[in-house]
Amino acid sequence: MRPLLTAELRARLSESADTTDPAGEPDRQVLARLRASGLLGTAVPVRHGGAGGDAVAVNRIVAEIAAVNPSVAIVAFQHFAVSARIAEWGTEEQRERWLPGLADGSVLAASAWSETGAGAAKRNLSSTGTRLADGRWRLDGSKAFATGAGVADVYLVLVRTAAEEPPAVPGGYGSDGQTFFLVGADAPGVVPELGFGLAGMRGSATGLVALDGCVVADGDRLGPAGGAASVIAGVRESGASLGAVSVGIAQGAFDLAVGHAEHHGLLALPTVRHRLVDLATRLEAARAVVDRAGARTSADPGLTTLHSKLHASVAAEEICLDVARMLGSAGYRDGARIVRLLADARGIAFMGPTNDLCRDLVAASWTG
Repeated sequence: MRPLLTAELRARLSESADTTDPAGEPDRQVLARLRASGLLGTAVPVRHGGAGGDAVAVNRIVAEIAAVNPSVAIVAFQHFAVSARIAEWGTEEQRERWLPGLADGSVLAASAWSETGAGAAKRNLSSTGTRLADGRWRLDGSKAFATGAGVADVYLVLVRTAAEEPPAVPGGYGSDGQTFFLVGADAPGVVPELGFGLAGMRGSATGLVALDGCVVADGDRLGPAGGAASVIAGVRESGASLGAVSVGIAQGAFDLAVGHAEHHGLLALPTVRHRLVDLATRLEAARAVVDRAGARTSADPGLTTLHSKLHASVAAEEICLDVARMLGSAGYRDGARIVRLLADARGIAFMGPTNDLCRDLVAASWTG
């Protein structure tokens, strides 16, 4: 299969991954090259200047980026996710306003859903959206673990717009009484802040996005007021899977193992070759389930997407651990690429929906 990344972009992504900032500051030059690559328009419809790609195309690009730089892959995944939500739920005015820029890379999108105390299922939000007398909305609160904080041009923000959120339905994600808004990064009252000091995904610009009296028009609301749960439910139905990032991480770890074996003349040993084949088989199994999610050919595409994230993220962590053992002392050195990949692999389990929430959602489907 022909690579989608140019050799120059792949080399620059790889170089950047080895020099990430512990505070989460991204490599802005690399992001500029990603913006100019034309890849960010993958999930945008053709009529709005994009490639009109489906979830298979999105998953493939994300995995290819993640094989050399998982942090940038996460930024790209969030951009694709917001692009798809605007294409699906946006008004024609919103599509005309945002999609051309999202397609040509002049606009980078990010999600700002999570916050402290809301839980993995994004319930009990403390951030609020209050409708003003003139029909506009005032947004207040603080969103945590927002990937792309400080580098995105638009955030898809989730806030509580009802006076009180209704009781949560077991096995759900989000809640009635919540609403999405498209908020420009230059809007007054939007204040991003990095410095989480994450163990993995250090170049993903993951941090806080504070909303301090941020006033937006009703035309910036994405989807129905109080109906964010319906928008969220459609996300996993799309087939775009965070498992694609895990597949890329596993591929990167496997490439390290093969390179190590070649460099030390170990491929002549049957035990080493067989061990590498076992790793490759687990990698291909993870890739297959992510491909199946993207193709949406199963009876329940949403469940397949959840399974793909669970399987691929667990497989990637296990593959990274096995490769670290194969590398011996070279895999235990501070700053070694396999150490970074392992930390990145572990991080996927905590990204929404978290692996534990994925398990709850799958289990809920059995009980109705």
